[in-house]
Amino acid sequence: MKIPKLLAPRESQLALPLAIFLHLFYVAPLVVLLASSFQSREGGVSLGQYLQFFQDSINLKVLADTFWLGVQVTIGCLILGYPVAYLYHHAPAKWKGILTFLILLPLLTSSVVRTFGWVVILGRQGLVNSFLQGLGFIEEPIRLLFTHKGVMIAMTQIWLPLMVLPIIASLAQIDPRLAAASASLGGGAWRTFWKVTLPLTLPGIISGCLLVFALTVSSFVTPSIIGGGQVMYMPTLIYQQGVVLLNRPFAAAISAILLAMVLLVVFGLSALGQRSREYVR
Repeated sequence: MKIPKLLAPRESQLALPLAIFLHLFYVAPLVVLLASSFQSREGGVSLGQYLQFFQDSINLKVLADTFWLGVQVTIGCLILGYPVAYLYHHAPAKWKGILTFLILLPLLTSSVVRTFGWVVILGRQGLVNSFLQGLGFIEEPIRLLFTHKGVMIAMTQIWLPLMVLPIIASLAQIDPRLAAASASLGGGAWRTFWKVTLPLTLPGIISGCLLVFALTVSSFVTPSIIGGGQVMYMPTLIYQQGVVLLNRPFAAAISAILLAMVLLVVFGLSALGQRSREYVR
């Protein structure tokens, strides 16, 4: 019982460099960002930057579009990712190495490279339009590039692995005897999935949703390239105000609003995850 007491001070000393690093390169810049968002043009402190944002209907539309994009991409990744994770979990051991490589493949290439690949796929003469025209489903090319729909499709593919991996981890923690017990009590495959498997994988689903939503609403490269400047989201608006127009306080206020939106979603999903863990127990 005395060993943990002896190791505690040493462990705290080992964590001290990490704490200093986080305070210098994360907490301090965040404090500076929030402080600059309250600066007025006269040099004083005011809420003018926030009032300017919420009084402009265009800014509110950008905020709503960003939130809606995060929700759409998260739902799309969940719909596509859960079957992939389920297939991986029940695949033979000899196939899991190949499936692991295929799941991680999008993460092994730069997001810029993947985004330009989607530019080729979603273009008027791209693979999607050529395929649909070849099958006779459409007569003229569909406009997918430089649209909200195109951004959503590209980002769903880019962040899909971050939804699949947490669900795989949750599936691996399920006791296989639970499915056998459900079958012995007369539960079919679908009933076992809805009553046993799905509830037990809620922590993985929530973790994947947190990752995908936070990364989607804060992405800059993919919306800028796929959107082509014709669709605006919060990161693009921050870049426009802070770098192009040099309106740093307003850009800081937009960043703070984006951070607040992400934190609200994170806290909401975290509370749901806590309830799911209590259900599992």
